[in-house]
Amino acid sequence: MSKSENKKKKKVESAEEPKENNSVTTEAQKSKKLSKDTYEKELRVLQIELVKLQEWIKAKGLRLVTLFEGRDAAGKGGTIKRITECLNPRYCRVVALGVPTERERTQWYFQRYVAHLPAAGEIVLFDRSWYNRAGVERVMGFCTEDEYQEFLRACPEYERMLIRSGIVLVKYWFSVSDEEQEGRFQARIDDPTRRWKLSPMDLESRSRWVEYSKAKDTMFAYTDNKQSPWYVVNADDKRRARLNCIHHLLKIIPYEDLTPESIKLPPRQNRAGYIRPPITDQTFVPEVYEDK
Repeated sequence: MSKSENKKKKKVESAEEPKENNSVTTEAQKSKKLSKDTYEKELRVLQIELVKLQEWIKAKGLRLVTLFEGRDAAGKGGTIKRITECLNPRYCRVVALGVPTERERTQWYFQRYVAHLPAAGEIVLFDRSWYNRAGVERVMGFCTEDEYQEFLRACPEYERMLIRSGIVLVKYWFSVSDEEQEGRFQARIDDPTRRWKLSPMDLESRSRWVEYSKAKDTMFAYTDNKQSPWYVVNADDKRRARLNCIHHLLKIIPYEDLTPESIKLPPRQNRAGYIRPPITDQTFVPEVYEDK
């Protein structure tokens, strides 16, 4: 083992305790959570700025890659949804890859992620990313020790290659307390529309909290650097986490307002000579919820 690797290993501190004890959500803290009215007002302002950012990225041919990592149920997906819901999906897409295929397992580890990198003018948001190897694959034994060590060595250089190519790379880690995660898991269990979010792997992660903490600490020791730093989002309050993350993203990427000027709607074409076919010739969706 090289001296540099020894130094990196010494940087790894003890496992992040359930936040991790410092963020246990008490009843008093719950009452201080951001109100819905304030949240929606601030979110509206930020989403308008996100539209401006996207227009700037399109105009200047920039390429933005944003990674969202963190504990299960930490709020990554909710934040991604709020970022994308007002953006043009032709130039902004979410990448959430499933389990690698047999063929992908034989490829260079980063290969299947490279295929999803943006072209000029595009934004790509990774809901989980190549850091699966440093987290779930490491803890659950889905990779060998050699594969894991190679990832720790290769990942910083891989990310430097992306940055040298002109890609803007932003990495977020969503941190949530043990108690808050448990509450969110239970809410998913109780809600049939969200139960799909809970996988056997999520449940297993509860019993391996400290192992995941150690894996995260090691990952940060190797991959948190000046060229490609990790930005940690305190995610016990979902609303604040979303606003803080979006606000930060807007701050670290300089942009100007290229909002198109107001458009005047032209008059509709005259019906001259047009006769609409009988309505009975068309097949309509049944109006189950028609006015009564």
